[in-house]
Order: sequence, then C-alpha cells, then structure tokens
Amino acid sequence: MWETKTESQSGRRGYYNYSFNPDEHDGLSMNEFTCRDNSWSVSSDVPSDLLVKVESYIFHLHKYPLITRSGKMNRIVNESPIRDSEPNFINLDDLPGGPEAFELAARFCYGIAVDLTASNIASLRCAAEYLEMTEDLEEGNLIFKTEAFLSYVVLSSWRDSIAVLKSCEDLSPWAENLQIVRRCSESIAWKACASPKGIKQAHTGISPKTGSPQWNSRCKEGSSSKNQQVPPDWWFEDVSTLRIDHFVRVVVAIKVKGMRFELIGAAIMNYASTWLPGLASEATQNSYDSTWNRGGRNMIVVGNSSKEELLSGMPIREQCMLVESLISIIPPIKDCVSCSFLLQLLRLANMLQAAHALIEDLEKRIGMQLEQASLADLLIPSYSKCETFYDVELVRRLVQHFMVQEQTGPSSPGRESSSDKHRQSGASAKARVARLLDGYLAEVSRDQHLSPSEFQALAEALPKSARTSDDGLYRAIDSYLKAHPTLSEHGRRRLCRLMDCQKLSVDACMHAAQNDRLPLRFAVQILFSEQVKISKSIANSSLEGGRELVHCQPMLPTQSQLPEGRTPRSFFQEGRAAEKKDINTLKYELEDMKAKYTELQREMDSLQSMFEKMASPSSKTIKHQSSRWTSRWKKLGKLTRITGMGDNEMEAPVEARKEPRRRRYSIS
Repeated sequence: MWETKTESQSGRRGYYNYSFNPDEHDGLSMNEFTCRDNSWSVSSDVPSDLLVKVESYIFHLHKYPLITRSGKMNRIVNESPIRDSEPNFINLDDLPGGPEAFELAARFCYGIAVDLTASNIASLRCAAEYLEMTEDLEEGNLIFKTEAFLSYVVLSSWRDSIAVLKSCEDLSPWAENLQIVRRCSESIAWKACASPKGIKQAHTGISPKTGSPQWNSRCKEGSSSKNQQVPPDWWFEDVSTLRIDHFVRVVVAIKVKGMRFELIGAAIMNYASTWLPGLASEATQNSYDSTWNRGGRNMIVVGNSSKEELLSGMPIREQCMLVESLISIIPPIKDCVSCSFLLQLLRLANMLQAAHALIEDLEKRIGMQLEQASLADLLIPSYSKCETFYDVELVRRLVQHFMVQEQTGPSSPGRESSSDKHRQSGASAKARVARLLDGYLAEVSRDQHLSPSEFQALAEALPKSARTSDDGLYRAIDSYLKAHPTLSEHGRRRLCRLMDCQKLSVDACMHAAQNDRLPLRFAVQILFSEQVKISKSIANSSLEGGRELVHCQPMLPTQSQLPEGRTPRSFFQEGRAAEKKDINTLKYELEDMKAKYTELQREMDSLQSMFEKMASPSSKTIKHQSSRWTSRWKKLGKLTRITGMGDNEMEAPVEARKEPRRRRYSIS
C-alpha cells in the first residue's frame, strides 16, 4: 500500500509510503537506515545476512526484502554459494546512480517511505532498471512507480524537466536507453515553443530580482503573473545550464517544433556566452535586449591578442566537442546569428583543430554574410604551419565563398523584381566587402613573411568591378612596398597592376605621382590618365554648350501634341502669320509715338521762344509764366519716360536744350 502527497502538500515532491509487516518477513523488525564510516545498516533484531558494496559504501542488509523485489539480486543470491557462517557478498560498483540510488531502492524494498524528487528520480529509475525491479516480481514495483512519477509529475513541469535533464549527465547510457533524456528534451522544447504565460517564471530557482532585466522592467509592482509581458527569450537562461549534448538535443527538438531560426540562433549565442566567456557577449547583446552579463563557467578565455590561452581545467577534447556541437546546430540560413559570432567561433575551431568538415561548413556560413564583418574579427591568427602571422588564406576562402553566394541569385522568370533587388543589394554588399578587404590588406601588409603572390591572390579574390574606388587598395600596396623595401622592380610593377588609375581620387593621384616607392612607369601612367580625364571634361563641357544652343532653337510639336485634324506644317504657318500680325501692330504703335513726340517738341520750341522774348514783366506775370512753363516741361519729361526714350529711332531729338542763363530782374 502506498500513498502520494500532492504538490501543494509537499512542494512538488512525491512521497511513497510502503507498509511493512514483520510477520511476513520471519519476524524481522527494523526502524531506519543508519550510516557510520561509509557503512549502512538497518536497525533490526535479526542480523544482516547480505553485504552489498557500491563504490566505497558497504550496505548490511537482509536477503529476503531484496530478492522479493529485485530480479538481479534474486539471481545473484541464488547463484552464489551458500555460506552458513558468513553473509553473502555482492559487488554493485556499476550500479547507475551510485550509493544514493541504491539506498533509496533498498528503502523501497524494506517498505520505508521514499521521497521522490526531480533530483533523484532519474537515478532511481535507472537503478530500478539495473536491479530489475519489475512488475513480474511484485505489483507496483519500483519501475512502475518511478515511471509514473516521471510521466505525470516531472514532464508536466518546466522546472522539474530541466532538473531531471541535468541529473542525467552522470547516468549515461542508462538515461539514454530508458528515453529519459529524449522525453525531457521534448518536454522542454514543447514548453519553449508554447505560450509562456502558463509557465511559472521561477524556472530553476532564479528569483525575479536576479533574472532578466527585460523581465524585471516589464513586471510592474502589484500586477499578477497573468498580466506580465513575457519576453520571447525567457527560456534562454535555463537551457544554458545544460550540458552541451543535452542542449543539442533540446535545440534539435525545438527546430522540429517550428520555432523561428532567429530565436534559435540567439539561444545558441547565449549558450556560447555562458560556456565560452567573451565569445558571443557582444553579438548576443545586439540580438536581444534581455541578455545580461553572467558569471559563466570559465571554460575558454578568448583575449584580444593573437595567441589565446586555454585557462580552463576542462580537457581540450571536451572543449573541441563543445565548439563542434555549436557549429553543427546553427541554422543554415543567413542572419540567424551575427557574423562576428561566427568569426569568433571559427577562430576557436581553428585553435582547437576541430573537424575539417565543420570548419568548412562554418566558412560557407560566414561567406553568406561577410559584408557584416568587421576588420577586428577578420584578424584571425594562423594556427597552422603558415609563416604569416594572420591566416591570409582563410580570409581569401571567405571572400571566395562570398562571391559564390552573390552569384547565385533568384533565377525564376517570374521573380524579376526580386532579382533586381538582389542585384542592387549585391552591389552594395560587394562594395562593403571591398572596403573590408582593402583594410585587411593594409593591416597584413606589414607582415614580413607575407609574399607578393599571397598579397596579390588576396587582392584579386574580388573582381575589379566590386571596387568603386581604388584608394584603399593603393594605401595597402604602398604599405606593403614600405614594409618590403627589397622587393624587385618586377614585383612592384606586378602589384601596381592590381590598381586602376581611373579609379584613383585626385589626392591619391597627387600622392602617387610623388611616391618614390612606385615604379616610374606607373607614375607616368597616372599622369597620363589625369590628362585624359581633363581632356574628356573639356570635351564634355563644349558638347554640353552645343546642346544648350540646340535646345534654344524652336522645336515643332509632335503629332501627338497637336489637336485632332491638324498637321505640324499648318500649325507652323499659322504661327508665322500670328507673328507678322504682331510685328505690324508694333510698327503702327511706333509711328504713332513718333508723331506725338514731334508735336511735343514743336510745342517746346514755341515755349522757349516765348520765354526768350519776355521783357521785364511784373513779378506776377513772371511767376505765372514760369510756373506754366515748368508744368509743361515736367509733362514732357513724364511722356518721354513712358514712351521709352532708349529706342534708336527716338533718341535724336530728345536731348533737352540748355536753359538760358538766369538773370535777376529788378522791379525798381
């Protein structure tokens, strides 16, 4: 008879109480298991007749409780020789779960209450399988009860599934064969892909105060858990505590469930930042705001220097397995993880000498998004037998993979618009990779062991059409020539052929013309190209001036611009007739203006003569005549301004005559 306490009674721990009748076991009575100096014994009136050794622990037990519920113990006891004086000795060093699991199994056999938790259920299930505690021996045996606890308690809880999966790390291959790892992985994957509103936030004992900053910022004081906004990366921290093989199983199960690849990539980067400190911290922060700094295990420390040191106690083989596993589960699509993360992972893979197939696959992934890389990420030290400090051949392969990816575009005839977009984005991506490659060439050009052929092969990895300007390439070549002063004239000319003089800016041309490190022939070629540019610009300016004159000439309208039933010829004749009519009207108005001007001039002359004939008039008469003459003079000036006195045909008689010298008239 057994009882199970609910979660509310025991806090998610299952208690199985078994009644034990001493009359059924030859009057055996016992109280509890006690341990002293690695020796377990049962307090009872009957001396023990069975010794079981599990690792360094000795259990003083009785045969009958164990053989009635364990098929393995029954078989071993029956096959061992009968000893009247000494108890039988059994060695169970290979028992999964160790002494802790055997103690719980022995308690179950004696009918003592067994406390089942998420931390011991996996080991107890494996120990029950090892001891063959099946239903054939007794109904409700330990295998049945542990399976029921796993199915109905553990797999329904996110926290318990994580805890059980972590406890399976030391139970291989028993946990794998009993499908405990598979079932827990699928349970975790299902809960990660489902809506997190129904899952408790405190997954593995992490309080909300020490959890994700994004979670804390969204949790308002006094609000219930139902109203809290759950971030999509709420499960990252818990799965990052798993061992790499179990993490791979969870990620594979999540992929099958159909989760977005971008979220899976972010989870992988988060796991790498936990187990490989310094590897993916920057890439993870750019992907999700909820990523926070962790005190992860100090497995591998990657510094900024070119020679990294392994500062962890983990064997290099396990470190290599960790990197290889991360490479194998990255989704094969673009932008699911950052290019910086991939390059840092490639650096570690080369340092640990990972599998060649995985490194080649990683290089192809980097080639898909090489335009996102930075110069610092490309400076990967050479861990092979190459003499160069940086792995120049690796970067050349990355550029080749990039070109292969750019050349493969949408080929369907119904995707012309997407093909145009792909072409435009490809051109901009090539320009960015060209600038990146020129910067890398300038950085590695100072290496004394870099041969001209390696420099040339790396520079020619991109086609010349990818570079919109060769200034960066010129700086790299000039830096290489400066670092290799003993290079022959032939080698200098071969490097200078990589540049196109037409793509150099004016400043670069001026610097190249005065650069003594360049071959003389190349300097002359630069000057000649500048002269050709000037000639072309002059020719283009004169051609544009001629085009402007042509554009000023009247143009006949096309047939589409004319009204219906009209021809260009008739339209032109009507225009000419209208122009003649306008000219005749202007001529008539000009003749009329001339006549008015002659009349005004005649009146002006008469007034002038009248003024001269005046004798000494009275002051009133003089004042009256002067005011009359002044008003007529102003009237004449206003008329000349209105009629446009600047015309050639009206200029001659307009000049005003000089006033006679004013005299003072006396009235005395």
